[in-house]
Amino acid sequence: MSANQVPERLINFRVYNEDNALVGVADVQLPALEAMTETVKGAGIAGEIDSPTIGHYGSMTVSINFRTVTAAMVSLAAPKAHYLAFQGSIQVYDSAEGKYTTKALKVAVKATPKKTEFGKMDVGAAQESSWEGEVSYLKITLADDEVLELDKFNFICKIDGEDYLETLRSDMGIS
Repeated sequence: MSANQVPERLINFRVYNEDNALVGVADVQLPALEAMTETVKGAGIAGEIDSPTIGHYGSMTVSINFRTVTAAMVSLAAPKAHYLAFQGSIQVYDSAEGKYTTKALKVAVKATPKKTEFGKMDVGAAQESSWEGEVSYLKITLADDEVLELDKFNFICKIDGEDYLETLRSDMGIS
């Protein structure tokens, strides 16, 4: 992205399941990456340092809040991995041209259900239903650029095109 392009906001998005069907009207809390660390201390270090383990991250969750219960939302309660894609558009202001453009955003996850809440029933109100899943796979694509791919079961950790676990897979004899 050039220095003149200012990403301003997510304009809108949709939630799709593995069948590319719309899951429902929702807002989403995407997973956070928190590196697994170990405290290193001893001779040669002036104190302690929490050293990250390359390409390894703690538990990651995705949370989806729905306005109402839908069949697609209920199907996410099945005890298996679910593929979900959050596809949207980011508004970008080009300060050199003085105009707005958009950039596609796609966040894909594979997650297993941890919690399904069907919400409340109140006349004329949103049900506030929700679903939370444990994420084992995460991929973020901006426009046509794959900027992150994390696959915990297949030892893949690609950030900006560099696979930080490539040598680990080779060392372990799984490449």
